[in-house]
Amino acid sequence: MSEQRRGERLDLPREPRGLKLPRVDQETFGRWAEGIARGMGTANFIVYMTLVITAWFLWNTLAPAGLRFDPYTFTFLTLVLSIQASYAAPLILLAQNRQADRDRVGMEEDRRRATMQKADTEYLARELAALRISLGEVATRDFVRSELSRLAEELNEAAQRRQRLERRQREGGPGALVGRSGLEEPRDEVDGDHSGGGRQDAEAPRAPEN
Repeated sequence: MSEQRRGERLDLPREPRGLKLPRVDQETFGRWAEGIARGMGTANFIVYMTLVITAWFLWNTLAPAGLRFDPYTFTFLTLVLSIQASYAAPLILLAQNRQADRDRVGMEEDRRRATMQKADTEYLARELAALRISLGEVATRDFVRSELSRLAEELNEAAQRRQRLERRQREGGPGALVGRSGLEEPRDEVDGDHSGGGRQDAEAPRAPEN
């Protein structure tokens, strides 16, 4: 016993003892069960089953006694239908469970998509609000048009003043500018640089009066 205990490995899990059942692929068996449940839920299955049971009744009732394999009370037919019902119920439940799992996964996916769409909608709403606020600070079309009109009027007035100054220079009349650059002050009588002799004409002696 001591040698047997020494031979056991304590760092490894013990193998389960007992009857080992064969393992079945759950996905394959589930698809097979869904196919059977889907076939049993069709009108063709009901019609074929009704025809088989009717033929069973007619044969075991109207046929000669030596050819009847399930005479009246139809014990064998009852056994067959019981076995069918006992297998059909778990298969239908298995198919319903798989459908419920798919529905749950679909609902979770729909909920996730709805959450994402809600988040995207809120983000777009915030962006639109920020864009509307920023557009409120941007110059509008009417404001730009009014500013351009004002600038055009100022440019027209400046051009008209320039034309008047150039016309005065060409005419050489009073108030015209002197010098090549045209930037000197105009001649006037205040500082004594009036045209036509200026201060010398003012200081010339008058002729004696008779």
